[in-house]
Amino acid sequence: MVKNRNVASVRPKIRSSYKRPFDLTILILAHLLFLPLWLLLWTLIPIAIWLGDRGPIFYRQQRTGKDGRVFTIFKFRTMVPDAYQKGPAWTIENDVRLTRVGKFLRRTAMDELPGLWSIMKGDMSLVGPRALNVEEHKQLEQEIPGFEARLCVKPGLTGMAQVFDSADQAEDKLAYDLQYAEDMSLWLDAKLLILSVRNTITARWDRRVGKPTVADVAPSPHDTETHRDGTLENSRLGDEDIT
Repeated sequence: MVKNRNVASVRPKIRSSYKRPFDLTILILAHLLFLPLWLLLWTLIPIAIWLGDRGPIFYRQQRTGKDGRVFTIFKFRTMVPDAYQKGPAWTIENDVRLTRVGKFLRRTAMDELPGLWSIMKGDMSLVGPRALNVEEHKQLEQEIPGFEARLCVKPGLTGMAQVFDSADQAEDKLAYDLQYAEDMSLWLDAKLLILSVRNTITARWDRRVGKPTVADVAPSPHDTETHRDGTLENSRLGDEDIT
């Protein structure tokens, strides 16, 4: 694990001043350059979800953001409408609550597309720690010393923990998050975005176990040790608040 968990003070504000302009520039350019593709996705995905079970297209959930501020995130629905009542909060391997369309959306991470609105509003960044459910974050703060340190940066649509491993324990995800907070830069964000696009194009978001350590992407003066025990992935909760 990262030796120094308290990273809130090691990243001067000027070092993260690139984030907002970078996010908006990438979003605007991506929509201008690939407008037909965006229109196609925003048309076909809602239709496919609705045709699957005539259920809601989106779900919303309260997430914990930078400095503990709570915000609402929207996603495309990937599970049956009453998934939270039918099973555990965590999504497990071969979860029967996932819809046919939902399985594809999760493999490609396209269920995250509505989260772009949170980036436009400034609640999130393109790259950063995963925004956790409010109750989940409170629980992990009680269980893991220093867990709140990850709140020193805005949560991201993608990030180190999201790119490198889908099955890490919370402690290991924290190591990735703190590593990013210490090493974040425009170049690192660009590299993680490229890897994320690759995972989406190749539908590899559900097959990310056994990747190199974060040091292979962002060398750090701190020693990092990861532990992959094949436990349930705890960053994807059930669709408990569906609209």
